[in-house]
Amino acid sequence: MALNPPHGSARVCTRIVTSALASDDVSERITADVVAKVSRLARLDLTPEEIELTTTQLSDVLEHFADVDALDLSDVVPMTQAYPLVNVMRDDVEAPVLDRDEVLAAAPQAEDGRFRVPPIVGLEG
Repeated sequence: MALNPPHGSARVCTRIVTSALASDDVSERITADVVAKVSRLARLDLTPEEIELTTTQLSDVLEHFADVDALDLSDVVPMTQAYPLVNVMRDDVEAPVLDRDEVLAAAPQAEDGRFRVPPIVGLEG
């Protein structure tokens, strides 16, 4: 879908995109197949009932996002955080650390001085 806002207005473009997202059917955005694929990639062993429940819950969340997207927030000032935060820094002091060989000896698998973990890329099939 091509968006050509009048007079190059970014605000109009944002509203068009927002309303387009808000009007999409939520069931078309998340399916049980998508939930099953993501759970498999995350190495979660979900039952069919859990996949159905998760699909429903995620659809409800997306529906709420669509409701928020539909709001006119043009007069709302953007903010980065609701409460001002201050970084609390401590002195960078060297302290004793665990022995590398001892830690690797406790690992399920180690190789060449590193932890060996199973691959997660390529599980889309």
